[in-house]
Amino acid sequence: MPSSVIAGYSYNKEEQVLRIVFVSGMVYLYKGVPASIFESFKRSGSKGIYFNRFIKNQYSFERVND
Repeated sequence: MPSSVIAGYSYNKEEQVLRIVFVSGMVYLYKGVPASIFESFKRSGSKGIYFNRFIKNQYSFERVND
């Protein structure tokens, strides 16, 4: 999963929360993300492009300190 923007991610299926760790070290939780979107994100060749097209500005989010 090499990405120049995203360092890591995890997904809570029950709560539909996608946790993304950016290479900057910032961590965000994206809420209400369907499992189908997460699966497509996981399979995408470019996590950054997929994130920008289908997740960013589409779901509510919060920055967390990890």
